[in-house]
Amino acid sequence: MFNSIQGVITKKSADALFILTGGVEWDLIVPATDNAVLPDAGENGRVLTWLYHREDGMRLFGFCSETRRNTFLELLKVDGIGPKGAVKIMGGISQEELENALDSEDIGRLEKVPGLGKKTAQKMLLALKGRLSHAPEAHESVSPYADLVEALAAMGFDKRSVADVIAKRSAALPPELNAAEKERELFKQAIQELSVK
Repeated sequence: MFNSIQGVITKKSADALFILTGGVEWDLIVPATDNAVLPDAGENGRVLTWLYHREDGMRLFGFCSETRRNTFLELLKVDGIGPKGAVKIMGGISQEELENALDSEDIGRLEKVPGLGKKTAQKMLLALKGRLSHAPEAHESVSPYADLVEALAAMGFDKRSVADVIAKRSAALPPELNAAEKERELFKQAIQELSVK
């Protein structure tokens, strides 16, 4: 029904995003890891969507890329994981870490994800091993730090690892920094983290 919404992002919180388009402000539930790479409040952005409809109400969920939305939909196929649980899981682990944990059957890593117990982690392994996309993340196209990702990739770092580090680190930046200061700080932090990998 809705594939995506494009407009001005008006507000972001840990797992929610508000976006204004055509005179309508949409309230979306968004995984924290996706929210971190979407543009800041006041900037234009595009959010991939999925509508959850039940007889007692509707909720709109948002994602930074097609890959992330597909991951969410795959998680919903796991017995015991609902939409809010899937958002919580995705907010507690990067796409790369999730794929690696599933493919290597690293149950210990999955159990460290907030809200994910041993039994559900085992169900995830059975249902999802080898099913998640290994295509490069598409969130570079909507990230305000796409140029930074490209610059670090040009220095020889793995582009996908760079995107994951930038996504994780950008969420923890002090909000009082301006765009240029945020980029400088992210560059420094990314170099430090990627150099020890």
